[in-house]
Amino acid sequence: MRDGPILSGIAKILLVAFILFGGVFGQVKKPGSTAARPITVITEPDASVWIDGVLFGKAGPDGRLLMRSVPAGNRTLRVRLAGFKEARKPLAAAKGEVAVPLVRTTDEAELAFQQAESLTSSDRQKAIAAFENAVTLRPRYPEAILGLARAFSDSGDFDRALKAIRDLKKIKPRYAEASAVEGRIYKDVDDEKAAVAAFKRAIAEGGGYQPEAYTGLGLLYKDKAENAASTGDVPAEASNYVEAARYLAAAVKQLGSAPDAVVVYQLLGLVHERQKEYKQAIAVYEEFLRLFPDSPESDAVRSFIVQIKKQMAEPD
Repeated sequence: MRDGPILSGIAKILLVAFILFGGVFGQVKKPGSTAARPITVITEPDASVWIDGVLFGKAGPDGRLLMRSVPAGNRTLRVRLAGFKEARKPLAAAKGEVAVPLVRTTDEAELAFQQAESLTSSDRQKAIAAFENAVTLRPRYPEAILGLARAFSDSGDFDRALKAIRDLKKIKPRYAEASAVEGRIYKDVDDEKAAVAAFKRAIAEGGGYQPEAYTGLGLLYKDKAENAASTGDVPAEASNYVEAARYLAAAVKQLGSAPDAVVVYQLLGLVHERQKEYKQAIAVYEEFLRLFPDSPESDAVRSFIVQIKKQMAEPD
């Protein structure tokens, strides 16, 4: 049995986040609608396309981006490009092609925010300075404060990250993405109780849609299962893997064909393998191949299926 999914080309697992919670601490319920549909966004070349905080990719040279699987429901499409004002459009029943025109902006706060986002992958300290500049220019700028919290968290400065979240909640008390980031921070500092509460709050605030929080919960329970396995606690290992699979399954349904789903599908398949649920693992990997046929991970995923089928054919 392999030790983990192959994640070449992916710098880190983002806690990005269909099972609807009845409340912050409610029981898990089945989502109302999980049907997905393909959508092609037509906008400016190289523009980033987001759906409710989940990045789906960038438009090509022709300004088009095909999203193979977009979650159903009252989602919001957000399109960003440096030098342009962010555009938003509701996706309640949209299908086919969706045009999103962009207009130039001279707003200094928005331009500082765009600069900060472009720096997050290359120079975290400069990114933090740019986010702080954006917040100075526009003190009530939720997206910039959230970006600052993420940058502090990624740099290991968890105290300042949590302070940024607290400041943000004063401006926007119900902010699902902020609660998901808060859960991620608490998970990183090993405060399980606070992490679970924040992730579940994020799901409630998002009306049941918050793939980052579902992913965070899935990873938390996967870690608990692995810790139980290391101490020989078989019942705890099994029960925690069940929870991990449930949350990761919710995350992949909500992520659709977003790039972050590449990692989460492999984690879900691995969890099913650990539970010896081989048919479920194969189904997850086959769905991955349907959604991401050209992914650099595809060959590895095909090999997982071959390995599992060989294992299933072996006598007990």
